[in-house]
Amino acid sequence: MRPDPLLLMPVPMPRLRSLVLLAMLAACGGGDDATTSSALPPTTPTLPTTPTPVPGRLTHLGLGAVTERFTAELWVRGTTAYTTTWGTRGGVRGNAVKIWDVSANQPRLVDSVLVANATTTGDVQVSDDGGLMLVAIEPNPNGGVALFSLADPRRPQLLVRTTGGELRYGVHTAELARVNGVLYAFCAVDPASGVPARLVVLDLSDPRNPRTVWSQQMGSPFVHDVFVRDGLLFTADWNDGVGIWDIGARGGSVAAPRLISRAQTVGGQVHNIWWLHDPVTSSRRYLLVGQEGPGTVGSSSSGDIHVVDLGDLSAPREVAVYAVPGAGTHNFSVDEANGFAYAAYYNAGVRVLDVRGDLGSCTAAQRTADGRCDLALMGREKAAYSGNGVDAVFVWGVHWSPSGFFASDMLNGLWRTAPATR
Repeated sequence: MRPDPLLLMPVPMPRLRSLVLLAMLAACGGGDDATTSSALPPTTPTLPTTPTPVPGRLTHLGLGAVTERFTAELWVRGTTAYTTTWGTRGGVRGNAVKIWDVSANQPRLVDSVLVANATTTGDVQVSDDGGLMLVAIEPNPNGGVALFSLADPRRPQLLVRTTGGELRYGVHTAELARVNGVLYAFCAVDPASGVPARLVVLDLSDPRNPRTVWSQQMGSPFVHDVFVRDGLLFTADWNDGVGIWDIGARGGSVAAPRLISRAQTVGGQVHNIWWLHDPVTSSRRYLLVGQEGPGTVGSSSSGDIHVVDLGDLSAPREVAVYAVPGAGTHNFSVDEANGFAYAAYYNAGVRVLDVRGDLGSCTAAQRTADGRCDLALMGREKAAYSGNGVDAVFVWGVHWSPSGFFASDMLNGLWRTAPATR
C-alpha cells in the first residue's frame, strides 16, 4: 500500500476522536478556602508562570519498539502487557493488538492479534479475574467491541466481534467494571451524521453474547470515557462536564442509573477521570479530571488536570489544577498505595504527581489567578519521564501495576520504567 499523504504532515488535534475521522478518510480512525466551580467560567485556564521544577526523573528500563503502526492504549496484568494501535501509519491500519512479555526490563513482543474491519483498536482492558480482554473498535460503520478469552494470556482467542447496532458508529473508549458481581462493559459511542453520541452498557455475563442493559444519549458533543467504582459511575461528557451517576450506591442500578450531580471544570473538554481512594488516609474526596485540548500529532498538545472536591457529592467543585506549558494530558493511572498519579502528557512524556493528602488547601502564593490551588506551585510534582532521552515522544497511555510502570507512545511503542518511590 502507498504511504498516506495525510500522515506526512502535522495533523491538527482538537482531540483524538477527531483524528479517528481522519483515519477513516485515509483508510477509505479540605479545600473550603478555594473558589467554587460555580464561580469559574468555562474559559481557557490561567497557566502558572513560575512552576516549580520537576524534582526527579523516572529510571528508563526498556522499549518494546513499534514502528509500523501508531501505538495507542495499553493494559498490564502480571508479566503480560497488551497494546493497541491507532489510525494509519505509512498505509498500515491500526487493526492490531500486540501482546508483550514484560517479565524482564525489555518488553518482548510475543504475538499480535488482528481485528477485522478495524482502523483503530482503542481501549484495551483485562477483567478483574484475568479471564477476558475487551478491545474498543473504530471507525463507523465498522465500530464495536471485541471480546477475547485469556485462558492463555499470551494467546487471546476471539469470543465475539460485535457488528451492527448502536456500537457500529465506533466505540471510542470501553471500560470493564464489576457491579454487584456482574461484569459490564461501559462503551462510549462516537457521534455520527445525525446520530448523537451515547453511552451503551453491556452485560457480559455471557461474553459470547453481550447484552445491552442501558443506552442513553450523552455528552456535548461527546461522551469520551467513564470511571466506575463503589456503585458510582462518572462520565466524561466533554463540555457538559463530569456526570456523577448512582448505579448501586444509593438505590440506582446499572440498568436504571440515577444522575446525582454534574461537575463543571474550567475549560471543559472533559476527557478522562479517576476517583482517588487513599488507603493511608481513607480519603475519597478528590476526583482527577483530564482535559484534552488542541494539538498536533507527534509534536504538541494542550489540556490540564483538574481536581474536583467531592466532599458534597451533590455539589462537586473544582479546587485545584495542574498544567504543563506547551503540553497536555491524555490518560491517568494511579498507584494509590503510594499516592502517585501517573499522567500521559503526549509530547511532554509522563508526569508523576503526589496526590496524597489535602489537594484543595494551599497558600495565596500557590494559587492561580482565578483562585484555584496549583499543584505545581504546591510542590506536588514528583517526577517526569521522556523515554530514552534521544527519541521524541508522544505518550498516549500509562499503566501502573504491581509489575511496574509502563507507557504507550504513539511514535515509539511500549516504554518501561522504574516506578516512583517515596
